[in-house]
Amino acid sequence: MRYRPRVRIVSLVPAATEIAWAIGAGADLVAVTHDCDYPPAARDLPRVTGSTIAPGTPSAEIDAAVRAAAEHGESTFHLDADALARARPDVLLGQTVCAVCAVTVAQVPRTIGGEPRIVPLDGDSLEGILRDIIRVGEALGRDAAARDLVASLRERMARIESLVAGVRCPSVVCLEWLAPLFGVGHWVPEQVRIAGGSELLGRARARSAEVTLDEVAIVDPEFLFLMPCGFDAMRAVTESAGLRADRRWRELAAVRAGDVYALDGNAYFSRPGPRVVDGIELLASILHPDRVGGPRATAIRLPELVT
Repeated sequence: MRYRPRVRIVSLVPAATEIAWAIGAGADLVAVTHDCDYPPAARDLPRVTGSTIAPGTPSAEIDAAVRAAAEHGESTFHLDADALARARPDVLLGQTVCAVCAVTVAQVPRTIGGEPRIVPLDGDSLEGILRDIIRVGEALGRDAAARDLVASLRERMARIESLVAGVRCPSVVCLEWLAPLFGVGHWVPEQVRIAGGSELLGRARARSAEVTLDEVAIVDPEFLFLMPCGFDAMRAVTESAGLRADRRWRELAAVRAGDVYALDGNAYFSRPGPRVVDGIELLASILHPDRVGGPRATAIRLPELVT
């Protein structure tokens, strides 16, 4: 017999899709965004969004398109109102953090048929992400599952903090975009801190900000993490080619030591969902391999940069 959702959920942001699935509501999702790719089953659901940016567009061109959209008060992501109406949602899971490169709850048409409950995700910190998980759980009638998930995530973070307690924190710079360079903000500096590192340019709960290679050189971190928003580790390697060709890059301490890593920013750092804790564990395994075990398959070290 075909499964009928007990509540029809439409997700307008990949993190919300991941949260819904993590608390056992994946079967109730009836539509998602074009960027929803985790878990893999999400890729088979109908899409209610699209992007003006073609897949494979270079970072510099993406940056130009995003800036142009922002100047005109527009977004590079667009909501398909007809597809949304066809989905007949009871609940809409959206976000309020980024209006340019994601669909926000403010973009939802006032008349789409019915009166779906809109649940905003507005976490700009690790605690905010955990609160969002609870909020989604309450909205979907899965309070207990949400609380259990949050408790598990807290335990994992506490475990990492315990493992690295008392060790020297190596200096770190995380780059959220590579053409031009952007440092990190929001929850990523917190991820670095819990993992036992010291982020030198990014500020927690602040928006990411453009930085220069000269600024990176001034702070000269021991570890450099390339985690461009929306890209996986292999794409990060590709997009870093121009940066790695710069003479100043090769003079950085992290580059000379071979402690430069391309990470899956899309999965573990730019999405405010449960996998941010995977990101903490990944960072900790790189910064303190003698203290923290676990696989590092999602990190690509750039050994060719060692001089």
